[in-house]
Amino acid sequence: MPDIDQSHRDPPHGQGAYERLLSEIAAGALQPGDRLTETDLADRLQISRTPVREAIRQLEADGLVTHKPRVGAAVRTLDYSEVMELYDMRAVLEGAAASLAARAASDIEIAELEAINAELADATTDGQRAFQLNRHFHAALLDAARNRFLAKSVSTMQKTLMILGPSTLQESARVQEAVTEHSAVLEALRARDGDSAEAAMRAHIKASHRTRLHQLRTRARPLNSE
Repeated sequence: MPDIDQSHRDPPHGQGAYERLLSEIAAGALQPGDRLTETDLADRLQISRTPVREAIRQLEADGLVTHKPRVGAAVRTLDYSEVMELYDMRAVLEGAAASLAARAASDIEIAELEAINAELADATTDGQRAFQLNRHFHAALLDAARNRFLAKSVSTMQKTLMILGPSTLQESARVQEAVTEHSAVLEALRARDGDSAEAAMRAHIKASHRTRLHQLRTRARPLNSE
């Protein structure tokens, strides 16, 4: 009898195209304003136009792609006020996650967060590894908050953040700052102090916001206002 385990099968072409384009947006390979032409993408991904069309529609539903007159589908551009609003919401949501985690996280979960942050401290010269470890830290903290509705809201927000391009942890100085900021959150978690955990996380997001704005100002393709 053939193996029917779905976990090892390749994803449908449409989903595979979606994941590929999503990762390219996150990495900055596809930048705000870049056109998404079905024919070009199908040739590059070596698939038919139908799954590419499905992927573009899914990205549009996520709010990452928009249709422009006389241009067609393009990666969405965030204006300055939207970036400000996005980080304001990130501070609210992730601050709430830290507060909830202070109450709900197990000692094992806190220890795991500490281990991830220790690895991050050793990754100051590897921007990609620092990015992944930072994602693991925030994801583990969100899991420890034990609130599925909060998790869904954060997931939606994180997809929008991808439009902004590469992580702010490309510079070793920012990685070191993030480790210190995470440590403040961890100290509050160990003390089971929800208010302090929320304040520390908000301070962390505020610092990330400042770095992001600097990154956008100095990037070769500056943030548009439309």
